[in-house]
Amino acid sequence: MIRIFLADDHELFREGLKSLLLKEPDLEVAGSAADGAEAVKAVAELRPDIVLMDVTMPGMNGITAAEKICGEIPGVSVIVISMHNDRRFIAESLKAGARGYVLKECSPDVMLEAIHTVSRGDVYLSPKACTVLVEDYLRLLDGENSDGANPLSEREREVLALLVKGRTAKQTADILGISKNTVDTHRRRIMDKLGCDSMAELTRYAIREGFLTLE
Repeated sequence: MIRIFLADDHELFREGLKSLLLKEPDLEVAGSAADGAEAVKAVAELRPDIVLMDVTMPGMNGITAAEKICGEIPGVSVIVISMHNDRRFIAESLKAGARGYVLKECSPDVMLEAIHTVSRGDVYLSPKACTVLVEDYLRLLDGENSDGANPLSEREREVLALLVKGRTAKQTADILGISKNTVDTHRRRIMDKLGCDSMAELTRYAIREGFLTLE
């Protein structure tokens, strides 16, 4: 018997999922919670086999809760259930220790397949989540196979170097003698080229590539 705990702040979704699971002879619903902190506390007491964890919940979000459960409660596997088919959510969930990532739009068969796959000790990603990660990996390979050429133009490198040093778009524009709108355009292009979504990622890239030293 696979004991499952449900963590989702939408009662209607929880009840629908519970009804689905109770139809399966080898599945048992051990309990449920409406927020991350409540889920962590209950899981520590109930010790289910699998937690189906929503990403966006009030208070402690699902990724933080998953990280706590995976790091502090041995023997419990987490499957993140989310409406977001976004590589940031998928990557952060896996980094937190989740063994599965399933979209809420999936069919009942996919949800059940995820549960049984993870219960066997394997990792399960819904097909659409797999597609996102594969495309991201192929983009990375394409960058590695470009003979080491930096994808950024000289001007983009100048803009990036100033931005990661903490300069505002206006300050960067003044230093380079261009308009603020041009700086904003360069920043968007840089992020698109590198597949970065934040200044933190851009900073790590600049340091890794060796053309920037932060003092």
